[in-house]
Amino acid sequence: MEKFSLNGKWEINSNTYHTVGEVPGSVYSALLDNGLMDDPFYRDNEKTALAVMDEEFVFSKTFTYHKPSDCILLVCEGIDTLCDLYLNGKKVAHLENMHRAYEFDVTEYLVDGENTIKAVFPPYDAYIKEKTKEKCLPNGSSASMVGFGYVRKAFYMSGWDWGPMLPDAGIWKDIYLIDGTLPRITDVRITQRHEGEKVFVTATALSSRTAELRILFTTPEGRAFPLENGVEQEVANPQLWWPNGYGKQPLYTLTVECFHKGKSVDKTEKKIGLRTLIVSREKDEWGEEFCYKINGVKIFAMGADYIPEDNILSRLSRSRTEKLLQDCLFANFNSIRVWGGGFYPHDYFFELCDEMGIIVFIDLMFACTSLPRTQAFYENVKEEISQNLKRIRHHACIGVISGNNEIEEQVCYLEHFKEERQVYLELFEEIIPEIVKRECPEISFVPSSPSSHGKLQDPTNENVGDCHYWSVWHGNMPFTEYRNHYFRFLSEFGFQSFPSIKTIEQYTLPEDRNPFSPVMELHQRNAAANGKILSYLSQTYLYPTRMENLAYASQLLQAEAIKYGVEHLRRNRGRCMGALYWQLNDCWPVASWSSVDGYGRYKALHYEAKRFFEPIHISCEETGEYSSRWDITAERFFGYETKARLVVNNDTIQEVSGTVSWELRDNTGAVLQSGKAPLSVGALSYAALPELDFNKTDPRNHYVSFSFTVNGTVLSCGTALFTKPKHFNFINPNLQVSVSGDEITVTADTYAKYVYISNETDDLVLSDNFFDMNAGKKTVKILSGKATNLTVKSVYDVR
Repeated sequence: MEKFSLNGKWEINSNTYHTVGEVPGSVYSALLDNGLMDDPFYRDNEKTALAVMDEEFVFSKTFTYHKPSDCILLVCEGIDTLCDLYLNGKKVAHLENMHRAYEFDVTEYLVDGENTIKAVFPPYDAYIKEKTKEKCLPNGSSASMVGFGYVRKAFYMSGWDWGPMLPDAGIWKDIYLIDGTLPRITDVRITQRHEGEKVFVTATALSSRTAELRILFTTPEGRAFPLENGVEQEVANPQLWWPNGYGKQPLYTLTVECFHKGKSVDKTEKKIGLRTLIVSREKDEWGEEFCYKINGVKIFAMGADYIPEDNILSRLSRSRTEKLLQDCLFANFNSIRVWGGGFYPHDYFFELCDEMGIIVFIDLMFACTSLPRTQAFYENVKEEISQNLKRIRHHACIGVISGNNEIEEQVCYLEHFKEERQVYLELFEEIIPEIVKRECPEISFVPSSPSSHGKLQDPTNENVGDCHYWSVWHGNMPFTEYRNHYFRFLSEFGFQSFPSIKTIEQYTLPEDRNPFSPVMELHQRNAAANGKILSYLSQTYLYPTRMENLAYASQLLQAEAIKYGVEHLRRNRGRCMGALYWQLNDCWPVASWSSVDGYGRYKALHYEAKRFFEPIHISCEETGEYSSRWDITAERFFGYETKARLVVNNDTIQEVSGTVSWELRDNTGAVLQSGKAPLSVGALSYAALPELDFNKTDPRNHYVSFSFTVNGTVLSCGTALFTKPKHFNFINPNLQVSVSGDEITVTADTYAKYVYISNETDDLVLSDNFFDMNAGKKTVKILSGKATNLTVKSVYDVR
């Protein structure tokens, strides 16, 4: 389709600012590019950046155009968000939704020759405050600008409990003119039917006007053959698409080309994977399962929740998202959840998930707020959802669509808010399910996340549906509390930490580097959460006397907390079938629940995730101080049980047989007791050794190490303490590092826990880091970054 692009240089003006910016782009991107504002992520610059948006901004562009026909359409693929559009001084439309595209017939407004288009963006905060005077919408996000639910703008831009208040505005996607008299492809729908080992596909393409549509189907090897529009056809020698860890991701290409008077006038291409993928909801002895069933195989979902990668959308790119999703593969993810308070990801996000084998649990873009009950709002979101479902439905990676994030749970608490409950039921139990049924009935749908039965019936029931669990962290419960729950699919749970000290240094001055300084508290959006980190730290580690060690210790807390949850769920595979921790990434540098911080540095959790999401993984369910008492003054001061239950998970499609080895060691690493046992673990299951009882061994000086070995190769290993790290008598391991080519070797004189290797910029990515080691040597691979000016530390250094 031939487009007359309106991208490029636009004038951007307000009472204060007069500059030129790039489109796609925004107010913030233009001001930053022209040196007219400071980095909003640095120190407390967010405050002045927020004040910028109290002004009205006008984007304008003059262009020369000659009308090729008597029907010219203006296409706006993405406008953020409140906007009045003008062409040659005449108002074309008022827009209020950044999540959808708009198309307008502008023939009457255009002239042959010079034209001027103008987009006027009024102050967002003033608009939602005025709306709130009419009616205040209850919401569950105290860290956000009041009234954000009124506008179809990415909610996180109004602030969240991990993100800043930066309600940018602009033209964030392509804008162009097209000839409306020429036919163009308006819809392509691809369906599959699987019958035994046979696969049939049907491609149905529609055009805006009568035209010849040709469809070509190309195999992963490049062999192409035509398909008849709307007619089912069998795929010869079909190659199935599998998620990461279960097989390959072969993709077929469907090309639709539109011809008018023998000339190609439009073309589109979509890649698909041949597979069946549903959320299985079979009844069982515990209630009702909730698990991905891919090509007939029920898999355990392993991954995290994804939020927008930046507040300034023009900085997003395919390569940046590819790097983040590669980080997911590094940590053995097979799943990811797109959280509903951001925006519908770009096409390349889903294309990359297809290529990498990452199943996507996607919320529609509603989160934590009641919504207005007006026909205009309903019609607006109907179009938004229809457009986006048509755009993404063909992707092999789409596993389940959720109507929203946490609104059902929130509305259940609003017993006396009858209108809010009615809006919820109308939108998420009637209107949206009907759209999903019409546009993509083959994709599993749930009205909300979390949700059990829907219709505001007990949405947090852990025996049915997916769950969000926050008693560990928000509820101040100990890590062991996870072991008292058997969630069918835990799609949100988390624990905070500070980012890398090098990230902290990038947004602070030296005088800011105290957890309770104004700048550090501004870069912590969960109320009083820096204090919560220190509270949990006081229960677990010695008090760190330097900010560098505080950041390190907080990351160890986070890693340990999520490890407790994930390993417990995996030890109950079958009943529990998913663990997606909150959260994968950040949109700016901040203390948060992420495992990859705002500048892309791995926290300890990301390396721990690589281990606890191993397809074949050994874990230890220890009985000790964590599970026996809250603190050292508790009743059982003079001793407690010290036991260990070793469990091997096998989330592959082949049985695995090997040897489980264990050693009870003293704090030097010397072996006091040891044992070995053969163990066979069936495909997609787990097996355990009989519980080991160490008869109240000395918990302050003894620990257990364990491993699972197959054909002489250690596939998984770890260590466990029977006491809290602050009570264990760690000896200085005198850690030393040496570099040889692409390898780093660490030498320890004694037992060392959470060994952390870093370089001067902390951008080193290793095959393993933040690991435990017995006395001796351990070698890791350098995957990226320079191994120069290395430092190494362990829990011994937290003091």
